[in-house]
Amino acid sequence: MSTAEQAAVRGRRVLVTGGSGFIGRHVVSELSAAGARVRVVDLKPHPDPAVELIQGDLGDPSVLEQCFAQGCDWIVHLAAVTSVLRSLEHPDLTYRTNVAATHALLEAARSAGATALVFASTNAVTGPMEAPAISEAATLRPLTPYGATKAAAEMLMSAYTASYGVRCTALRLTNVYGGGMQAKDSIVARLMRAIRLGGTFEVYGDGQQVRDYVHAADVVQAVRLALASENWRGPVVIGTGKSLSVLEVLDAVRRVTGAELPVRHGAARPGEMPAVIVDPSRARAAGWSPRYNFEEGLAGVWQEWSTLDREAVAAGTGAVGLPAVAGRTS
Repeated sequence: MSTAEQAAVRGRRVLVTGGSGFIGRHVVSELSAAGARVRVVDLKPHPDPAVELIQGDLGDPSVLEQCFAQGCDWIVHLAAVTSVLRSLEHPDLTYRTNVAATHALLEAARSAGATALVFASTNAVTGPMEAPAISEAATLRPLTPYGATKAAAEMLMSAYTASYGVRCTALRLTNVYGGGMQAKDSIVARLMRAIRLGGTFEVYGDGQQVRDYVHAADVVQAVRLALASENWRGPVVIGTGKSLSVLEVLDAVRRVTGAELPVRHGAARPGEMPAVIVDPSRARAAGWSPRYNFEEGLAGVWQEWSTLDREAVAAGTGAVGLPAVAGRTS
């Protein structure tokens, strides 16, 4: 973080919803180190006892009231139902968490005089690709309750930006990976788990579906810029711009870990987009660029997982810190 960025963050009162989660822990660590006064609201405890925590449901009015006691300057909104499969199984819960609670948060932010909100959105709001790459101009045609509720939250934020002066930025994230993924069920965590436990990895469908993978540290960089810069508002695609198929990811993991990693093919998952190829030009023009390529970032992830106790891996626990990542692109 540059000196100017640190100056912009220092002393700010920042509420991080979902701050005990994977991305949240990275955000909280970075903002706290820069001198922000960070408060976390989450259903789960935060691993750092020094972090101010309000443990509870963001949809509970009494919890929301506590979040904004003593005021708030900025908000990083990460709390959500994030699983596509869970959203298909529980659409009502997904709506309440991703839409209704977001609206209540925006109202509280407006009343508290908060000036900026950064939202963890997704390229799943756009649905099937209709162009060579997904940009902010893509038509919103979500395929699942997860994508639809994220799109609805983006629309609410657009209104609050225009009508009430709460500058909202929706970061449309690709697949995020990095340190502290032990409780995650995303592909990189599943691969690490399969290797450590000696299991067979299940590939959904033929493995030709492609995704863009962005490191958590690069997401944090985007969060910082979006909080502090007036140029950031509305949807912004955050990804490397280089997509890999599931089979290519498997090959990369085998190279980095040296594991054989046996696989089996299962049924394709409903609502899964066959391709996610993004154009991060707007983010780059606004000063953001990814610093980690996939294999370099993967090396740091494997370094962490390779030292974990097998029982902790099986339980989805273990290291939840934010270790340095081996390798960095220039």
